[in-house]
Amino acid sequence: MARAYNRWLSERILEEDNRLVSMVYLPMNEPHEAEKMIDEFAEKKGVVGFLSTGYLKRPVHDSANMRIYAKLEEHGMPLGFHAAYHWADTSLAQLNKFISVHALGFSFCNIIHMTNWVMNGMPERFPKLKTMWIESGLAWVPFLMQRLDNEYMMRTSDAPLLKKKPSDYMREMYYSTQPMELVDNREALEVTFKMINAESQLLYSSDYPHWDMDLPSTIYDLPFLDEKAKRSILGGNAQKLFNLDPVMSEWKLEANAKG
Repeated sequence: MARAYNRWLSERILEEDNRLVSMVYLPMNEPHEAEKMIDEFAEKKGVVGFLSTGYLKRPVHDSANMRIYAKLEEHGMPLGFHAAYHWADTSLAQLNKFISVHALGFSFCNIIHMTNWVMNGMPERFPKLKTMWIESGLAWVPFLMQRLDNEYMMRTSDAPLLKKKPSDYMREMYYSTQPMELVDNREALEVTFKMINAESQLLYSSDYPHWDMDLPSTIYDLPFLDEKAKRSILGGNAQKLFNLDPVMSEWKLEANAKG
């Protein structure tokens, strides 16, 4: 099913419209199939990366996944971890309201993957592989930075592959905005932006048409961002991460020429 969808996406959508690019679904629970997927789609028109979603049968640092990361690094393709809750998680099963599961599940998913990714030295083993953490909000990132740094400084022997603090690796990764925590205390959000180097590492995401979608104004109206930072987050950082050509400008010129 994953291969069929990816073929439909690349052949019927990306091939037909220069304005559209996409990350391709990567079936991480089947490592050998994931490797084949990279070989088949990495060079396809409009494919700019690969995406792992939600629940995984084995941790991200499992040895079965190493060839996947090596192939992504070889092709220069970023890997996105798209959060999603899973009802099989016994801790989430204790929650009795959707809002509770929604609030914790998406963040908890990426917290687990990020912790395993960093503490098992994946950034050192695959230094050219860029990672992006998607749809888990931002509030969890400063928490995890502080928590992992504190633990690491007390027990560095538990993470022998690390050459710097966990937060230093996390600041080099990419994050999507949605669903950004727009609470009354904007000072907390400002600190979060500083801690993750948002001007260069944060990418605007709308998640349209979901009920918790974010408009571009959620970024553009933030008073603590200057114009350069807003432009970077709303588009420039994506252009850098995915090595995008300014095709929209070319498309507009062509459209205007045709009247």
